Amino acid sequence: MSNRANFGSKLGVILASAGSAVGLGNIWRFPYEAGNHGGAAFIFIYLGCVLILGLPILIAEFLIGRHSRANTAGAYQKLAPGTHWRWVGRMGVLAGFLILSYYSVVAGWTLEYIFEAATNAFTGKSADDFITSFQQFSASPWRPVVWLVAFLVSTHLIIVKGVEKGIEKSSKIMMPALFIIILILVGCSVTLPGAGAGIEFLLKPDFSKVDGNVFLGAMGQAFFSLSLGMGCLCTYASYFGKDTNLAKTAFSVGVIDTCVAVLAGFIIFPAAFSVGIQPDSGPSLIFITLPNVFQQAFGNVPVLAYVFSVMFYVLLAMAALTSTISLHEVVTAYLHEEFRFSRGKAAKMVTGGCIFLGVFCSLSLGVLKEYTVGGLTIFDLFDFVTAKLMLPLGGLFIALFTGWYLDKKIVWEEITNNGTLKVPLYRLIVFILKYIAPITVSLIFINELGLL
Repeated sequence: MSNRANFGSKLGVILASAGSAVGLGNIWRFPYEAGNHGGAAFIFIYLGCVLILGLPILIAEFLIGRHSRANTAGAYQKLAPGTHWRWVGRMGVLAGFLILSYYSVVAGWTLEYIFEAATNAFTGKSADDFITSFQQFSASPWRPVVWLVAFLVSTHLIIVKGVEKGIEKSSKIMMPALFIIILILVGCSVTLPGAGAGIEFLLKPDFSKVDGNVFLGAMGQAFFSLSLGMGCLCTYASYFGKDTNLAKTAFSVGVIDTCVAVLAGFIIFPAAFSVGIQPDSGPSLIFITLPNVFQQAFGNVPVLAYVFSVMFYVLLAMAALTSTISLHEVVTAYLHEEFRFSRGKAAKMVTGGCIFLGVFCSLSLGVLKEYTVGGLTIFDLFDFVTAKLMLPLGGLFIALFTGWYLDKKIVWEEITNNGTLKVPLYRLIVFILKYIAPITVSLIFINELGLL
């Protein structure tokens, strides 16, 4: 496939890959995890996990994708023909498809909240009103579905334009815009009266809260935040040029991804502490606690409360969109290359399938909530199967495949660009992939299943 699409520039490579990694996990899950695990102490451990565990697996995904120049399922068939390794790639495609289906439900909520913030619907609401309105909205049989479809159609329109004109172009617009919005929101939040307590929480580690769970929580978060094991980065790497420095690109992605997560903490914690709200209020933090925080914190200046709320939910929607694009591309590239569908037809099948499953995920939070599997609603089941089972398994197999199965010559050629790059940590990266990553990921896996 010599005529295969490529990213057009080095900046495009970094921004698209970072866009794949940056998502709701950074702005929603990270602050909530940090809030639960002692703030700065969690952040230190998280940074260690990104460096020691995340980046080597990220480099491994990159080299598998670039060397094979194929979608994530085709990559393993090319590199390990006639073996069971092909199932690792197929599992990545399936994980991408299932995650896109339920992730788009939450992504759709961000559009509802942009609409509510823009129409000034937050003004004058009490804390209880925010709880009630969110419960009514998420349980509604049609409103979340409308937003879910809108979000998936937006993603579809970018994907059908292709790699350079669709994915790369949108990343070059959205990633800088995302950073500008984050920095403005951080500036507003840290200047609030009483914000100092939130800043201290983020910067002053409380190691008394650190136990085994914090380490495992940080590893799990590093994993999900960098989008490891779901085929996104492997697929994107198949569009990299031969001159792309894989180690440098992985490091850039890790830095951007971590900056977004930490800066999100600087938006949320100072604002929450300034009005005396605890930052460990779980997944409801974004859609129930924060609208209330914004109204209270900026209550004296209604215009500021309005602008802050609208910008925050626009930020969330953009972060979600950069992720849904990469998840969509994993499955679209698979159908396009393995089954020879046109790109447009493959994209339509993915969008249609995700809308179909997404509707059930959305309804399972309302009218279908009685229908459970093992006590889990359809939405929670999709989340559990992907985040707790498929992603850790995917990461484990990527490390084992690169560390033990793949020809060492291929690993060396890809990481050093045929010996033209000096990679002083090359041996360490290989050692981590062979020994440290499989053991650590197995521990996350066992812990996530509640067996530790």
